[in-house]
Amino acid sequence: MLQHAVRRAASAAARPSNKRALSFASGSRVLCEPPRSSTHASSDAEEGDAIYVHGEKKDRLILFDTTLRDGEQSPGATLNFREKMDIARALSLMGIDVCEAGFPISSPGDFEAVAAIAQEIGHLTTNRKTGQPMTIAGLARAMEKDIQRCYDAVKFAPSHRIHTFLATSDIHLKYKLKISRDECIRRAVEAVSFAASLCPDVEFSPEDAGRSDPDFLCDVLAEVIKAGATTLNIPDTVGYTVPEEYGSLIQYLIENTPGSERAVFSTHCHNDLGLATANALAGVRGGARQVEVTINGIGERAGNTALEEILMTLKTRPQHFPVYSTADSTHITRCSRMVSHYTGMSVQPNKAIVGANAFAHESGIHQDGVLKHQATYEIMLPESVGLTENKMVLGKHSGRHAYSKRLQQLGYTDLTQEQLDYYVEKFKVLADEKKVVTDADIEAIVSDELYKPEAYWTLQSVHVTAGNRVKPTATVTLAFKDGSEVSEAAMGTGPVDAIYVAIKRATNMPDMKLNEYSVNSITDGTYALGEVTVRVEDESDAPVSGKLANAQTGVTRNRQYVGHGANTDILVASATAYVNAVNRLLAAKERMESESDLDERKQSKRVSAGSRRSRNDEDAVEEA
Repeated sequence: MLQHAVRRAASAAARPSNKRALSFASGSRVLCEPPRSSTHASSDAEEGDAIYVHGEKKDRLILFDTTLRDGEQSPGATLNFREKMDIARALSLMGIDVCEAGFPISSPGDFEAVAAIAQEIGHLTTNRKTGQPMTIAGLARAMEKDIQRCYDAVKFAPSHRIHTFLATSDIHLKYKLKISRDECIRRAVEAVSFAASLCPDVEFSPEDAGRSDPDFLCDVLAEVIKAGATTLNIPDTVGYTVPEEYGSLIQYLIENTPGSERAVFSTHCHNDLGLATANALAGVRGGARQVEVTINGIGERAGNTALEEILMTLKTRPQHFPVYSTADSTHITRCSRMVSHYTGMSVQPNKAIVGANAFAHESGIHQDGVLKHQATYEIMLPESVGLTENKMVLGKHSGRHAYSKRLQQLGYTDLTQEQLDYYVEKFKVLADEKKVVTDADIEAIVSDELYKPEAYWTLQSVHVTAGNRVKPTATVTLAFKDGSEVSEAAMGTGPVDAIYVAIKRATNMPDMKLNEYSVNSITDGTYALGEVTVRVEDESDAPVSGKLANAQTGVTRNRQYVGHGANTDILVASATAYVNAVNRLLAAKERMESESDLDERKQSKRVSAGSRRSRNDEDAVEEA
């Protein structure tokens, strides 16, 4: 069995050597032995961020979450201001070390979101075992204007970081950047030097490091360390490497980069070959002490290393890794569902840790074993990721206390009394219709209400006529936020299409395009609660919701907006989901218009100030 490298970036053994030959073209072998086994993660002694488990040293692994930046680059994933704030707050409560909050130069909205997260979330210490707030980071290209804009956004957080990047692979240098290796080093050094002049915590990423020449990488990294880089992130940008190759690369860079002991090495792996988590763990065994992850593994193309997979691997198999994490894994499920709800990206049922089937057993042999002893077929407890077993049957005769207690057990501990009362009433109405209310029903109703957008439009009623010999017709009544009501009727190819045509007429949004429509049955049976998810975009020549820019490629696309609706009547759920998507789009439009007005006022002030200076200069010349 191939064995992976184990080094800490800051250890004495990781200092530069004269050995500078390593080939990845025909595969590579790992250079040193894995750590000796330890039985659990409790410490015998502590030394700084390191702990000793039965005499074996373990370093604290920095979890760097990039859901709000790389995760949002998933096709179709668009997060609004409030959603980004909610996710950042959830990450802080989980104990995540670093949150990459966005790409501030990309748009005024992204800048505002990063700045708000730095101001409001960057100070929080609740449920954080380290006692320190989460570091807030922003991404910037290796350009002075990007770096300055990034700093202006993250500077409000007590602990902030500038993350800048530049491609280093020959294919990127030749075809994308059209620069030489020497020019690449010069630009990287200039970028890091400028970032370090603003901020003491600077991360540098050599983009496409997985396909870069290892010796050239050593040269680049050595120079940026001298320029002030404190974290060196090694991205496998296109998900090309395999675990032993990536782990060996990390170890080789640590051992052959002058000054490597002064920086933390980091992994950033993509899942194009399904190896993102395996590669990241190999990188940790090779000496990396930071791992860049996203919730549910969302991200560009096939996605990124999944936060939940890294965290639970370390907690389930600690004896195989020289690191530990202080993050609270019991927040995993709620964070996963929040991100899935906001992005509209459903978690596949067989997804590790957070999939619906992750703790389900259908085989009779497996069921029998689990009933006799849970450890026979389960390697971790559902409670360890925030799932709780429901032993109470909730129905229309259940009291408020029973429902309130169940909400708290499911992780909704921060609800106000007013919210609790509202949800209990919703549960009781549902119980009248389907007799028993399950955890899945509770989750669906709370998510539908808790995470819904600001209500510009509210669905008042929907009436549908349809059949195999009748042209589907829908009549909808919507209430605007000023109290006025609008009713419209329309025909369609089916009942859902008729509803959506009527809603587009009522809201005067004829260019709305439906990109995705999906239905999920929350529970079994014909009386089940159904959850509808839709994804829409504005197809007009000048989209009211603006465009989203990719940080690496610069390619823009129309923003897409997700809406959800849950109801025992699937047509009502469909109408609710579409109205919620419209509301998200209108909220984006209003925010963009206010940002545009603010920019115009700033520009007007600059022009006015310039005119005054010009007049003063003219007066001075005349007096002279």
